[in-house]
Amino acid sequence: MDISSRQTPNYTPEHKSLTRETVATLPKVVLHDHLDGGLRPRTVIELATECGYGALPATGPDALRGWFVDAADSGSLEKYLETFAHTCAVMQTIPALHRVAREAVEDLAEDGVVYAELRFAPEQHRERGLELGAVVDAVVEGIIEGEKTAALAGRTIRARVILCAMRHADRAQEIADLLVGYRNDGDREHRGYVVGFDIAGAEDGFPPSCCTGAFETLRRELVPFTIHAGEAAGIDSLEGAVREGTWRIGHGARLYEDFTADLDTGIEPGRVSAFVRDRQIVLELAPSSNLQTGVVDDLVDHPLPLLQQLGFACTVNTDNRLMSGTTMTDEMMLLVDTFGYGVGELFELTATAIGGAFIPEPERREIMSTLIVPGWDELAENGTGGTTGPVTVDGDRDPGASFELPEEDLAGIDPQLLAELGIDPDDLRPRG
Repeated sequence: MDISSRQTPNYTPEHKSLTRETVATLPKVVLHDHLDGGLRPRTVIELATECGYGALPATGPDALRGWFVDAADSGSLEKYLETFAHTCAVMQTIPALHRVAREAVEDLAEDGVVYAELRFAPEQHRERGLELGAVVDAVVEGIIEGEKTAALAGRTIRARVILCAMRHADRAQEIADLLVGYRNDGDREHRGYVVGFDIAGAEDGFPPSCCTGAFETLRRELVPFTIHAGEAAGIDSLEGAVREGTWRIGHGARLYEDFTADLDTGIEPGRVSAFVRDRQIVLELAPSSNLQTGVVDDLVDHPLPLLQQLGFACTVNTDNRLMSGTTMTDEMMLLVDTFGYGVGELFELTATAIGGAFIPEPERREIMSTLIVPGWDELAENGTGGTTGPVTVDGDRDPGASFELPEEDLAGIDPQLLAELGIDPDDLRPRG
């Protein structure tokens, strides 16, 4: 797709400083968001009442919200995962799954997200006898309804599903087969909503190789997958994910353990990290979550800026909005406030995310040209973000609305990424 058909924002240096109000309205992409980690506190309480679950640690929405964040803020992935016992307990019926999925899409759309991949483990929702296929159907139907209700509120979002297998449960092959069957079932009207696979749960002690058979099936069937790695376990887990042929890496923050530093040559990636960088395997980083689970002790130590500067394909994500008390706007503002991120860096994260989405390339390009770029154009034209912009009667961007970046921001964007998106860097340089 030619750059003239979609443009890019007419940035000037004063846009380097971003306010929360501006970031909140920018179009965003989230690739790593757990369905059972993003419930509204009030919904948890109401669903618990409906299903007779009496073990909630708090009964008021604000108190429950605070409990989830405090409990997850343990410095341990294992302790962090214990909070999911409560959310999964109230997601055991078709109506509950449908509601949670619908509300997740609505909440993401309200936060400016225009494309989302929501992941969950169907096996976690069978305590009341639901079949795996029925679980997936309920979530997909909830997502479709969420897209429609968001549209009625004037917000456009497309959401898709990643099916997870719990790495400790020895059911990865079953979930992989479920995914392949779902995608290949011509009688399912919305089978295209299920786009990929993941393994989740306790990482340490359960390397990617424990699910080798499932990954072999997915490779044979040409189904994309991501693997949680480099969160609770280090470079061995990351190497295992790479050897399985992962398309993306869930987190991957501990790639820095494979770096060496030298006064003469600077920071040099090692064998595994260089492979990840050179093949542009997308990293699904989540700063708030990584801080909570002990990947870093302080946000200023988070490796995302370093990884991005070294040429890794980085994205920013929420992971679990309830447990981290976060949104995509919050995660972006952490980068703005902590590391001085500006429009160039945030745009690169967004462009990398849509480029790594598990959907067909024409759809990725369409989302970029019709949903992402127009919002960044508004940042240039009006000084605020948004999700609409001037278009021609054919639906293309108006060539008269230019999208320009100062050299300092342009230098921070990976040239290979621009090439993959069909963007000539010269088209982004200020004119005159």
